[in-house]
Amino acid sequence: MISYNPKEWFTFLFKIHQYETFRQLLPLMLGVSLYSGLIAFLEMYTFISPDIKEQTKSISTIFSILGFTLSLMLAFRTNSAYDRWWEGRKLWGDLTNSSRGFAAHLNAILEKTDVQNRKIISSHIVCFAYALRFHLKGERTDRDIFENELDEHFLLNYRELFISARNQPLVIYKSLVEFIHQLNRSGKISIEQIYVVKQELNKFIDVLGACERIQSTPIPFSYAAFLKKFIFFYVMLFPLIYGIHMSYYIIPVTVFILYVLASIELIAEEIEDPFSDSPNDLPTFKLAKGIAMGAKNILS
Repeated sequence: MISYNPKEWFTFLFKIHQYETFRQLLPLMLGVSLYSGLIAFLEMYTFISPDIKEQTKSISTIFSILGFTLSLMLAFRTNSAYDRWWEGRKLWGDLTNSSRGFAAHLNAILEKTDVQNRKIISSHIVCFAYALRFHLKGERTDRDIFENELDEHFLLNYRELFISARNQPLVIYKSLVEFIHQLNRSGKISIEQIYVVKQELNKFIDVLGACERIQSTPIPFSYAAFLKKFIFFYVMLFPLIYGIHMSYYIIPVTVFILYVLASIELIAEEIEDPFSDSPNDLPTFKLAKGIAMGAKNILS
């Protein structure tokens, strides 16, 4: 995720980041400028009757209504995309709080000298956070992470189990639940104490399911495809309707309209999947690292 100072907004006018929409749209903007110039040239140096000019004025009224409709669709598009991004951020925030609460409860329940069980629980929490991060990207957790977090001899079975699992965070959650009940059977945790930690523990699987829902359900294809076609035809028709009245000024105006409309769509495309590696997506690796540090510090 790109870090910046939101108060230094004036400097944004003179900076072009490599991931900005301006760079992405530059080839298309050059093509549209040539197209607009050609249309302006043909309309200026081709015989056009006064009747045609009057007709274009009436068409421009209808065209402005289409522009209003397009603005509503883009507003809905950006709002729905930002809702997905913000929901993902809240889910990772819930996971951070739940992992700390769960670790704090277990820290109070377990004996201070029970180092082995504390290590097993903290390792499960740490591995779940990292596994969720990679799982949402459609990847498998880096083997080095499991080897670093599950390096003790009594954790080797967990390491092999987690590495070979298809849905790694789900298997880690299942293993953690089984271990908590194993502690209950051995008398280290009472059934009443399990009910205390159960609410925080259930948040793990709730966050996993909600994040998978965001990842697996993009914006409907028909809506996204129609909006792109709408933007394309709106920009292509603009010089035909207003070129008669604006002469060569139609070139920068058309390019600017393309830049604004297409940039909104590109931004929405980028943030609607908050778990990928794009610069404006959630810093899930940083969040997972924070969860890991918190769990280790509480249970150490």
